[in-house]
Amino acid sequence: MPPRKRPSATSSIGATPTWQPGAFLAGFSRYLQAECGLAENTVTAYGRDLQRFSEWYNLHGPSTFRELKIELFTRYLEHLHAAGLAASSMARHLVSIKMYFRYLMLEGLVAESVVDLVNSPKLWQHLPKVLSPDMVDRLLAAPSRNDRWPLRDRALLALLYATGCRASEVCRLTVRDVQLEAGYCRCLGKGNKERIVSLNPVAVAAVSAYLEHERPQLIGLSDPDRLLVSRRGTPLSRITVWKLIKRYAARIGASDGVSPHTLRHSFATHMLAGGAEIRALQELLGHASVQTTQIYTHVDHSRIKAVHERCHPRG
Repeated sequence: MPPRKRPSATSSIGATPTWQPGAFLAGFSRYLQAECGLAENTVTAYGRDLQRFSEWYNLHGPSTFRELKIELFTRYLEHLHAAGLAASSMARHLVSIKMYFRYLMLEGLVAESVVDLVNSPKLWQHLPKVLSPDMVDRLLAAPSRNDRWPLRDRALLALLYATGCRASEVCRLTVRDVQLEAGYCRCLGKGNKERIVSLNPVAVAAVSAYLEHERPQLIGLSDPDRLLVSRRGTPLSRITVWKLIKRYAARIGASDGVSPHTLRHSFATHMLAGGAEIRALQELLGHASVQTTQIYTHVDHSRIKAVHERCHPRG
């Protein structure tokens, strides 16, 4: 990888009267993609967060970055809180700012990053919503003859639940990624990290039927690499996936909160309930840290507690 080009000495932030986000954000985005391996959506989110901070800083910040104090960033968090942002959103904004200042340090534009001394807002742990195995079965069976492309939709639903993949990961699957005879598929997760996930018989049957009967009609004379395609033969988008999940969830009487990620949460919770080890589940979900995966142990414990309270004679 070629070395990063450093900004000229005349563009030093220490001498800049106000923060000009366009001056360094382009380089920061390239740094996040090329050196940190972050996904495009994550890079875009960081850019939005920093744009918001820059607008606030130009009104409330000191004349130069050399005068930065930790109080400035705590004031900004108070500003975000007053604007109604949840603790999780405030924490993400803070991470964006910390990453940006670390980049500026790497470029020699600031000597230190006082924002690293700011603690993240305390996050209350919200347990993810999951569907029961029976509700999952009903959801997978929801596409019918009255739907335009029921085999494609059934394959989509089965893949989401069988693999625990994110919607974006399923959308990126190519025909070559899915090995039906061997019963597995190759997924590219965040940071383009590859993982292999098994396919259950239900998913294998659903994808096989779709490949044989509907995909040839959808692609026509074109030959796209993507496995799941729209009625125009183009790759299925995350927005379309979200709409399809909402449609079929409403059909079976599931709550409005059901989304593609609900199937991922359900997959993880059901795997743990079936005896899967937490480290194995971490690899299947593509989590960088096992701490992220451990939230599902709390989900399973809460389910067990509910069953105990409902069934125990002294409950």
